[in-house]
Amino acid sequence: MNKIVEVLPDKAALIARSQEVVLNQIQGAIQERGRCTIALAGGSTPKPLYEAIATQDLPWDKIHVFWGDERYVSPEHPDSNQGMARRAWLDQVTFPAVNIHPMPTDGTTPAADAQKHEAQLHEFFGTKAGDFPSLDIILLGIGDDAHTASLFPQTEALQVQDQLVTVGNKDGQPRITFTAPLINHARCVIFLVAGANKQPALAQIFASAADSLTYPARLIQPQGELWWLLDKSAGQQLKS
Repeated sequence: MNKIVEVLPDKAALIARSQEVVLNQIQGAIQERGRCTIALAGGSTPKPLYEAIATQDLPWDKIHVFWGDERYVSPEHPDSNQGMARRAWLDQVTFPAVNIHPMPTDGTTPAADAQKHEAQLHEFFGTKAGDFPSLDIILLGIGDDAHTASLFPQTEALQVQDQLVTVGNKDGQPRITFTAPLINHARCVIFLVAGANKQPALAQIFASAADSLTYPARLIQPQGELWWLLDKSAGQQLKS
């Protein structure tokens, strides 16, 4: 694993640097493999990144978009990660509909939809049960509790080792989420973190020893590159 930690002066600099890193990764993937697969994060921090990417002239037909997690709501719901990314980026450019691969949230149960999305991933990547595909880029954030994607502290989702997708749980509300092993098979994982409220979580995530079930972002140790892009408010206490 190649770990890179950068602390940027403010959130605007964080977004500018994250755009630079993401565009470099997209272009590199397309040059090497003819396409780029990227999984998006939800939340407020990456939204301006998506808006910035939407202003670029990229080969949209060579980019395939996935999500690292999703709330169990319709795409029209204000809490939908898919809906946010569509409004900020995907609906702003001529993005091929067939290149957008949202997590289903309209099935009989969250568990059934998690299984359905796992099958969709296997079909797209040409992998079979028990194998983990490698996405080119996975964007992540963290919560004040050190969760990432919908991998929340002390939840069953943290224990899943043999699936690509599972059901996360946030205070009794189901989510669909990539598992830690799937995230760790990525070629590049990029954490975007802003705000002083993230300092206590980051201290535990970066500590030499701490419980990964209590601080789930510690589980993310990808086989490829691991980027931590932080604004000064979040990262000023770190000794990486």
